[in-house]
Amino acid sequence: MPYIAELEKKGIPTVVVDFADQDHMVKQEALHQGVPNVRFIHASRTLPGPEDVEKITGDILAGLTKPLTAKEKESGKYDPTLPRILFEGTLDEAQEFYQQTDWIPHPTNAPMARYTDGYPIIIPTEEKVKEMLTGTSHSPDEVITCREDRLGIRGGRKKGEPVPFQPMNWTATVEKVATIAVMAGCKPEHLPVVLAIAESGCPIESTHSLGQWVCVSGPIAKEIKMNSGLGLLGCGNPANITIGRAYQLMARNLGGAVMGINRMPSLSSPFTHGTACAENADGLPPGWLGLNEEAGFKKNESVVSVFNVPDGIRGVQHSPGGYRAFQKSGHGGMARRLGVKGIPGPHNWLEHILPEFWAGREGAKTIIMVPEMARHLYDYGFKSKEAVYEWLWKKSFMPVEQYKKFSWVDLTTNGWMGIESTSGKHWKELPDDYMVPAAGPNPSGFCIIVGGGDEEVSEQLGGRRGGENAVYSIDAWR
Repeated sequence: MPYIAELEKKGIPTVVVDFADQDHMVKQEALHQGVPNVRFIHASRTLPGPEDVEKITGDILAGLTKPLTAKEKESGKYDPTLPRILFEGTLDEAQEFYQQTDWIPHPTNAPMARYTDGYPIIIPTEEKVKEMLTGTSHSPDEVITCREDRLGIRGGRKKGEPVPFQPMNWTATVEKVATIAVMAGCKPEHLPVVLAIAESGCPIESTHSLGQWVCVSGPIAKEIKMNSGLGLLGCGNPANITIGRAYQLMARNLGGAVMGINRMPSLSSPFTHGTACAENADGLPPGWLGLNEEAGFKKNESVVSVFNVPDGIRGVQHSPGGYRAFQKSGHGGMARRLGVKGIPGPHNWLEHILPEFWAGREGAKTIIMVPEMARHLYDYGFKSKEAVYEWLWKKSFMPVEQYKKFSWVDLTTNGWMGIESTSGKHWKELPDDYMVPAAGPNPSGFCIIVGGGDEEVSEQLGGRRGGENAVYSIDAWR
């Protein structure tokens, strides 16, 4: 859409081809790009490709050759200027006001909350927002800006530029973020974390991505009593729950994200309810770095990593008891699979779950593992996270013939017209038996987070991490 907008503003007609159920999203994106009356036609979700192309080719050609009308040349972005005071009245009346919904037509066909995530919220009164602002030294009217140059995020952002909140690219102040923190139920000591998350712009899922979550690394996790132990991704801990919820409330109120309008996941996931946790720094094996140090920060610095989950959640590949038998004495199904029956551990348990890594979709993974399982990998020989990443990446290599059978690679290879990174050659030049990495161009896409309880389980979340471009300083917002 950005390139289309560039052409339209030069008077060159364009045509967007999308599906009928994506109309709202196309209109919102066109409005955001300043070409609110862009031409678009509907492709079919069910017709075979050649038949569909034949059906719409005439409309495409007509749209590309017909001069733009005066209406289509109109420009302008949707930039609502809401009053600072949104509502005045009693608290009971305010509670009803904030719980308003709007009916969203197909493909949602349900009412969606206008200001919230659907749950009741804490009403952000002047007094509560003022109290929340005691959690930061920054001025209430300070605009949230990028504190570092950020590459690869919607074309990149430069240090000092206002942060565009997704998907409508609105901007926000510290006070607006504090207001959201109040609504989510946060305490003032949580505000620096929420402000750091705000610096990400709170990206949301597309038509497929399955949600977002954040992980805190550094001393602040203990200061504000976040959960990094049993149930770290679950309910019960006030800091985890409210900080995670603040992400989604910012997406709704600061980014204009509306399910069924410009937020179009067919199924969505529990992560869109708001998930935050902390890593267990004390549970890291010797030589294993925390998320803060991996991103170039110091061990005593606090950061938050922002994750998207485009490939779902995988876990429960073995019973905890079966894992213990495998590591203690080499008994059970895991030992039989890996050919170590009767041999005591430590064993590389990643070998057991590896067949699932690229059974459905290519790409690197984020692995959440309990401290005991991390220690077993260390004892086996992985003296750093980087050593694990390198091993996993090398294990991801497969023949081009097999790699071609994934779905997303048709997009990531530019329809097989791009350059393959490990060889430097055109994809079309590679023989079917040439080995390519299903995990991406290098090992850096992987991420390990240590945390959780004592039962021996792990979870794998599909999708690459953003590296230093998705890690934000919390201390900068104190």
